[in-house]
Amino acid sequence: MTLRHPLTGELFESPVPAGTGWPEDPAEVGTPVALDAGEVRQLAATDDLGELEARVSVCKACPRLVEWREEVAVGKRKSFADQPYWGRPIPGWGVPDPKILIVGLAPAANGGNRTGRVFTGDRSGDWLFASLNRVGLASRPTSEHAGDGLHLIDTRMIAAVRCAPPANKPTPEERDTCAPWYRRELELVLPGTRSIVCLGKFAYDALLVALIALGADVPRPRPKFGHAVEYRIPTPYGDVTVLGCFHPSQQNTFTGKLTEEMLDAVLTRAKELSTGRPKGS
Repeated sequence: MTLRHPLTGELFESPVPAGTGWPEDPAEVGTPVALDAGEVRQLAATDDLGELEARVSVCKACPRLVEWREEVAVGKRKSFADQPYWGRPIPGWGVPDPKILIVGLAPAANGGNRTGRVFTGDRSGDWLFASLNRVGLASRPTSEHAGDGLHLIDTRMIAAVRCAPPANKPTPEERDTCAPWYRRELELVLPGTRSIVCLGKFAYDALLVALIALGADVPRPRPKFGHAVEYRIPTPYGDVTVLGCFHPSQQNTFTGKLTEEMLDAVLTRAKELSTGRPKGS
């Protein structure tokens, strides 16, 4: 069954085959596909960020995640039943030479897995992009779908696991299989990065593991996660400041654990660090 894209009106299958014209799709029909952990390691070894994005977006290395993301893409949430779903892994998105990185754990089943863009199309993304716009890091306050004209300013977003997992919980094996994609993207963008915002403890832990693998001097014992904590970490590509932030999940925002002011403050601090301005200036 084909359905019309909500922005372009073009017809697409769910999940979307590579190279069929979905907005911002980095892959082509002939993009190589990783089918297991060994092939992920092999295909992640590219110096071209665009090619890395393309290879990530067609990965099929984790059978459980492939089955789940495609099952959701076919079954759909009732409110999105008239839309085609991306139903593939979500590549990193934003500027290719960021000063600021925003990292999460994994895309949402009816968010990024539907829209094809990380942190897009769900309530968490609504909170995040509204805040990014308020502090001057996004061109508009909403992120509804890939191809909507939104762009980030000095900022890039990536997730440690690129497929939507059942119950939002990837297994340790799935995290390990996906890790070469994550590490390679970090390696390619770290030289210009000044600050990294981690949305939630799982994203924070995954980032520290990746930085250690890349040769960063992460203190032992590892720094503890907390909202608005910050740690300066030397890496082979220069020092970066890692900041913790409670995840903008509905559980956190509805209960007041995370407020708009709290989120704005962390992103403002990341922006200050990216320009080299001292705190409070």
